[in-house]
Amino acid sequence: MHTIVQVDQYIINSAEFAIPILDHLRNLVHKADARIEEKIKWGMPFFDYKGTVCHMASFKHHCAFGFWKGSLMIDEYGVFKERSEAMGLLGKIKSFDDLPSDEILIAYIQQAIQLNENNVKLPPKPKATEKKELVIPEYFVEALQEDPEALAVFQNFSLSNKKEYVLWLEEAKTEATRIKRLETTLAWLAEGKTRMWKYKK
Repeated sequence: MHTIVQVDQYIINSAEFAIPILDHLRNLVHKADARIEEKIKWGMPFFDYKGTVCHMASFKHHCAFGFWKGSLMIDEYGVFKERSEAMGLLGKIKSFDDLPSDEILIAYIQQAIQLNENNVKLPPKPKATEKKELVIPEYFVEALQEDPEALAVFQNFSLSNKKEYVLWLEEAKTEATRIKRLETTLAWLAEGKTRMWKYKK
């Protein structure tokens, strides 16, 4: 089993309810295939074999588990929620009751591995010129959903004001910096402030 201490630390630092859930998901991934390797990407645990297979994350009140190529997978048991994003395909996981059976999850993990084995690629994303709407990172969306005041302010901002915050978060070079910026962003939004409020008279 290829585990890394960074994922150990991620789980330990998660909310108390999330620790056993994340441990369980992690163990299932490795049970599905011993060749899986762990990595930390964008501040959360990813599981790789010949490319990204799946990933998990914890938030204040729920966990998330997703398949990188979920849009290409066959959802035989109807466990995927109606979302196109790879993150959160199983919806908000607040307890073990929100998870499919171990057998089903292992089968899905093995299906995701098979896609990588067969070198199946995700379809290319639309070019920036073809897509005018702002792409908001999943971790920011999740944080906003758990902070109604900040969310309300952000939704009422202009596209340029939203973009300033998103770029600031995405330009963070380390996980620690990104987390700190996310906390600052939520605090400023709750006060109705734009990203550049200090420079505006």
